[in-house]
Amino acid sequence: MSSGSPRAIVILAEGQFGYHHGKTAMGVIRYGPDPIVAVVDSTNAGRNAREWFSDEPRFDVPIVATLDEAIRHGQATGRPATALLIGIAPAGGKLPQGWRDAILAAIHGGLDVLSGLHTILGDDPVFAATARESGVTIVDYRRPPERMETAVGRPHLPGKKVILTVGTDCAIGKMSVALELRRAAREDGLSTSFVATGQTGMMIEGWGVAVDRVISDFENGTCEWLVEQGEERGDWVFVEGQGSLDHPAYSAVTLGLIHGCTPHAMVMVHKAGLTEHEFDHLPGGEFPIHPLPEFIRLHEVVAALVAPSRVVGVALNTSLIQDEAEARRVVAETAAMTGLPADDPVRFGPRRLWSAIRPAVEALVG
Repeated sequence: MSSGSPRAIVILAEGQFGYHHGKTAMGVIRYGPDPIVAVVDSTNAGRNAREWFSDEPRFDVPIVATLDEAIRHGQATGRPATALLIGIAPAGGKLPQGWRDAILAAIHGGLDVLSGLHTILGDDPVFAATARESGVTIVDYRRPPERMETAVGRPHLPGKKVILTVGTDCAIGKMSVALELRRAAREDGLSTSFVATGQTGMMIEGWGVAVDRVISDFENGTCEWLVEQGEERGDWVFVEGQGSLDHPAYSAVTLGLIHGCTPHAMVMVHKAGLTEHEFDHLPGGEFPIHPLPEFIRLHEVVAALVAPSRVVGVALNTSLIQDEAEARRVVAETAAMTGLPADDPVRFGPRRLWSAIRPAVEALVG
């Protein structure tokens, strides 16, 4: 799916604005190309997105209680809203029932609707009919492509270098790490591409496939096809990871990415301080995060079942550690424990990690 013309976006994140279930909102605000008019979340009304990011002008996004307030704000600031973006990524990707009225109001108000939910809004008879009457578009980023092909063992093109982000859990920053490393590679003057494999990445980059929506038989083939397109767009191909190889609910998508993309290298993403997977469906059940050295070896063994790949670095998410000195100490400790370069590329910038990863990948590819 490709992006259309630029939009002025209102993000709907009622009761969920933040770095977990609201990761779509956070990702689009940090990395998206379109201006954000406002965020709708009555539980945080009166605050500003700068509190979660920084004082940079691009993060000056007010949080308001209602869609009407967001629309009025856009009109008052000379940036009228043209689209409503569903800013959450809940478990199972279902539309909260209480959000229907806000979505219908947005459609009646002439706003396009951008959704990354598993609930396909464009297939809802009421939404679809109202959108036709109002002359607006509903974009479902998780609508799977019509293409249904298995993997064929396509080799990478000469000179291409494919890097996949993998992780110890879901929603810890695999997309952000890929985008930050791509940014550093671009600053080096390299030809790059970012392969979006999830709804938020697609909203940011304007193309890709939400691979967790693809029929299992065709996931590897879809990932192979995405990498082929990525190689057409750049020499250094950064593939957005999904899920976690040991997650009780979301391991399958990770395996399909590893075997379908056949990356030359992987970057392990880990949230420092996280000790177990968030999994509320089994009362009393515990699914601990594996030690990093063991988990890194596991990924290399699993990858080698189809094609050899090496983990060349560890990207930490140190958001649970407020003290910067302590965060840097954990980074150094992780590097010593794994024998790999480590850093937090979002908090401290990607330059140091990228400077270590680049020669490691070049040595693997030759």
